[in-house]
Amino acid sequence: MAGFASSRPASLALCGFLIFLNVFAFLLAVGAEQRRSTGKVVPDEYDERSYCLYDTDASTVYGVCAFFVLLLAQLLVTGVTRCLCFGPALSSRGCAVAAFAVSWLTFLIAEACLVGGSAKNAYHTKYLGYYTKHDLVSCAALRKGVFAAAAAMMLINLAASLVYYWSYSKAADGGFIKHQNEAGVGMTDYGLDRGGSPGL
Repeated sequence: MAGFASSRPASLALCGFLIFLNVFAFLLAVGAEQRRSTGKVVPDEYDERSYCLYDTDASTVYGVCAFFVLLLAQLLVTGVTRCLCFGPALSSRGCAVAAFAVSWLTFLIAEACLVGGSAKNAYHTKYLGYYTKHDLVSCAALRKGVFAAAAAMMLINLAASLVYYWSYSKAADGGFIKHQNEAGVGMTDYGLDRGGSPGL
């Protein structure tokens, strides 16, 4: 009972920290979506050329930060559960495997969106056009929804990771209790065999 009491707060603390990391990454992705870099064609004040003038690049910073925060969260749950391959045998293996697969799939999609969105947002049109010819009519910019898709994947990833970790913890506790019960039954049988029949 003492071991179970000491392990339960640690599990709750881990879940709380995991939720914090995912929510933090989610907020960064939402901020990156709202602060996407936009550009407009403006004339050069010194000659007849035109160029793209961009505003802040905060979206790229938010996207990169969200990438590493989400990576930390995924490595945390993977390290604690030992990547499903080296942990205890799971009684509800189907649920754990499904949650494990969904967790990694949504993680990879979110990370791909964050990397692609950050790189595209950091790209600025360098072409100098002629203002009188109007040959520079638009500026390259990241389309809407890339960081929003990453944020949505983060929420699914969080739910899948919590289900996966819960299945792992349940199997680990159940396997230990089952092992104790089997050991106790084995020792009882051994004592009866060694002691012989009560009548003798």
